[in-house]
Amino acid sequence: MALAGRGRKPMSEINVVPYIDVMLVLLIIFMVTAPLLTQGVKVDLPDADAPAIDPAELQNRPPLVLSVDRQGRLYLNQGERPEEPLEDAMIEARVAAVLRKAPGLPVFVKGDRDVPYGRVVEAMVLLQGAGAQKVGFLTDPVNIRGAR
Repeated sequence: MALAGRGRKPMSEINVVPYIDVMLVLLIIFMVTAPLLTQGVKVDLPDADAPAIDPAELQNRPPLVLSVDRQGRLYLNQGERPEEPLEDAMIEARVAAVLRKAPGLPVFVKGDRDVPYGRVVEAMVLLQGAGAQKVGFLTDPVNIRGAR
């Protein structure tokens, strides 16, 4: 305990400066890492009145998602850098490798609403060529943005 003045009475104050320093360091760490935690590609999904996917199906294994952005570039949520576009041949090779390890893995296409339909079909053909038996489409529920 620190003693104050000449009377040598104990001080009952807590020094909170070290706690504030630690808190600020943690805040900076979280501010820097938070944007890095968001994965995926920005895709404006079309609206559809479709039933939601049962979370029990995806409980222990995340699905394989092939994203097609507005410019028609393809992204796969597997690999070292899911935020970088891949060539068609690389998509097919990676999907085939993943499906060899997990044959029943759900496969979805996440296509932007403004991408040409032909590019989405090309993406589906790549998935089927890699061994995907069933391919689903990801959409936004109608009640989120309203009917257009």
